[in-house]
Amino acid sequence: MKLNKEEKDILTAYKEGRMRTAPPSKDELSEMKSAAETTFRKNKRITIRLYNHDFRGIQKKAMEMGIPYQTLISGMIHRYVEGKLVEK
Repeated sequence: MKLNKEEKDILTAYKEGRMRTAPPSKDELSEMKSAAETTFRKNKRITIRLYNHDFRGIQKKAMEMGIPYQTLISGMIHRYVEGKLVEK
């Protein structure tokens, strides 16, 4: 990760003990919890048709990973939307 000069200065000060983090206030903690709940809430159901061999392949991959196939599909879609799923 690239840091700008200000970020590097802050990191150096923290590592040298010249700066400490403060615990979040009750209001900040409440805001963070609310943001996390909103971020990770899956609230949209969809129906999708797949070729049988694709579905079986997804199930197999999910089983190898030890996760439900729906979680694998959701994760793949999320990575694609975020630009983190790229072609070989």
